[in-house]
Parts: sequence; C-alpha cells; structure tokens
Amino acid sequence: MPWALIEVRRKWSREQEIAIIDAVHGALVAAFQIPPKDKHVRLQVHEPHRFAHPPTLTQPENATLVAVDCFAGRSVEAKRRLYSEIVERLEPLGIPRDHVSITLRESPSENWGISGGQAACDVDLGFNVNV
Repeated sequence: MPWALIEVRRKWSREQEIAIIDAVHGALVAAFQIPPKDKHVRLQVHEPHRFAHPPTLTQPENATLVAVDCFAGRSVEAKRRLYSEIVERLEPLGIPRDHVSITLRESPSENWGISGGQAACDVDLGFNVNV
C-alpha cells in the first residue's frame, strides 16, 4: 500500500491532474504488483516561485517530483521498474522524462498503522511486498 505524493509547479486541468495521478498509480501497480484498488496518490500544485528547479530544465513549468512511501522489501529491480514506469507514463502527458525526480522512502511494516490502528505487519495485505 504505497503512498505517493506528486508535486508540480503549474496548474493542470482537472482531467490532466487525474491522468497524472493515474499514471503514477499505474506505475506502482505495474512495478510493485499492488492491487489496482490500492490507490493512495496525492497531487500538490505549487506556485512556481515556491518550487525551485535546476536551471538546465528546458520546460521548468513541467518540473515534477514524485515521492513514494512504502513498506521495505522490494527488490532493486522492482524499484528500477518503478522509476522507468513513472517517467514513461508521465511523458505522454507533456512531462519530459528528465524533468521528473523520484524519491522512494521505505520503512518496516511495523512502522505503519493501518486497518483501524493495527500495525501493518499484523495485517494480511492481500499482496506480496517482496517483488
């Protein structure tokens, strides 16, 4: 049950925002093999002056940060697939691949409280974290 936060530095239409959220969620489903219904993705729009970017970006208005919080246990190959899937799915939406930065933060499942206050390590998640 990864949680993702997408941060952008310009406003998009409602349809485009939904497409961006769906692109990142689709990448998580493909790379981490989570159930499609396990959707925890947020999009935050920043005023451009509040979102610094490298001066080398050709389309700075499309600078995009994606932060994923998840349980520890995924393989390096699954993480590589995630990074690739995210940029491949965002590119058709007008976000250049080299304008996307991704961070992945892992923590043990006992550090997540879910399902009414239970430690995630005590809950049947319905999917395998070790992919």
